[in-house]
Amino acid sequence: MCLAVPGRVLDIEERDGTRMANVDFGGVVKEVCLEYLPDLQVGEYAIVHVGFALQRLDEESARQTLELFTTLGLLQEEFGDPWELAAEAGGAPWPGEDQAVQEAQQ
Repeated sequence: MCLAVPGRVLDIEERDGTRMANVDFGGVVKEVCLEYLPDLQVGEYAIVHVGFALQRLDEESARQTLELFTTLGLLQEEFGDPWELAAEAGGAPWPGEDQAVQEAQQ
C-alpha cells in the first residue's frame, strides 16, 4: 500500500535547483520534494505521497492522522519499524533474531 502521509518539515535546502526537505513522519525522517508547495516553511506540515509534498496541513489534523495511522499499523507497513531499520543498517541483528535463526537451524 502506498499512503499519502502527513509529515513535519524539519529543514529545507535547494539541491540542483529543486527545493528539498527532511520531513518527520512520526519518528521516521525522509527526504521530500517541495516543488508543488514552494511556500512551505520549516515547522509546517504537509501531506506527502511518493516523496512529494502535495498539500499543506494544519498541525492538529496531521497529529490526528499520524495517531490513527499508528493505531492501524499503517505507518509500520509504510515505513517499517525505525529501530529495526536502524539495527539492520548498522549490521546488528534484531533482538531475538539470533535465537530464532538458531532454532530454525536445529
